[in-house]
Amino acid sequence: MGFRLGRHDYDDHALLVMAIVNRTPDSFYDRGETFELRAAIDRARRVVDEGADIVDIGGVKAGPGTEVSAAEEIDRVAPVVEALRAAFPDVVISVDTYRAEVAEVVTGLGCDLVNDSWGGADPDVLTVTARSGAGLVCSHVGGLAPRTDPHRVAYDDVVADVVATVTGLAERAVAAGVRRDGILIDPCHDFAKNTYHSLEVTRRLDELAATGWPVLVALSNKDFIGESLGVDRLERLPGTLAATVYSALRGAQVFRAHNVRETRQALDMLAVIRGDLPPKRTLRALV
Repeated sequence: MGFRLGRHDYDDHALLVMAIVNRTPDSFYDRGETFELRAAIDRARRVVDEGADIVDIGGVKAGPGTEVSAAEEIDRVAPVVEALRAAFPDVVISVDTYRAEVAEVVTGLGCDLVNDSWGGADPDVLTVTARSGAGLVCSHVGGLAPRTDPHRVAYDDVVADVVATVTGLAERAVAAGVRRDGILIDPCHDFAKNTYHSLEVTRRLDELAATGWPVLVALSNKDFIGESLGVDRLERLPGTLAATVYSALRGAQVFRAHNVRETRQALDMLAVIRGDLPPKRTLRALV
């Protein structure tokens, strides 16, 4: 099925880059590089110029760490949403939050997509999203509470569990009034998964795509890539791009990324090879 986010309608061939902007002092990747408001706004503007279709703003580290209240989370993300909405009326703005209180504020400021990366931990997120008309990401976290790291998690079939969970969340969202054409599903690599689980999910992403819901993947610089290649967090870009293109070939359409320019180019090259985009220029052997 096609889907709609903000002012944009997307078809089955769309390959979208979701840029990550963290207003956190303890992100696993950037280690607080964009925690200051000015730095976060500057990065948000820069990633749009680099080709981001969606800008995903987060105010709480995904993993364990210092407690962040809802009020503090709002103080971190709301000014970035406001600044970005004013500067780029057409860009899709997403906020990574599991709290209805935060979703209520940011959708009122122009947020187009609630990235509920903890799989419906706060059921009121559905009510807020439905009322606002925003889109929603439905995520698989294996029943873990927010900000919990997995430990010896096991599945009979991890992909079957992912499919059942995210499609169940999606149908529950529709029943609550969330737009069907605004829902994405995310298998959540590394969340409630070891490296073998994340690799299996990647190999079988076509099974998620076959559900008909648009698939979002958050692969960027994740631990499963680092462990697969035996590299540290700043050496994971080649592995990330390989996993990105493979995931696109298996049917994923939205790619959450730290390295926006490189991800955009990798996906555009795939689109040109498939014939979905023309080459930017064609001079070789023609002039």
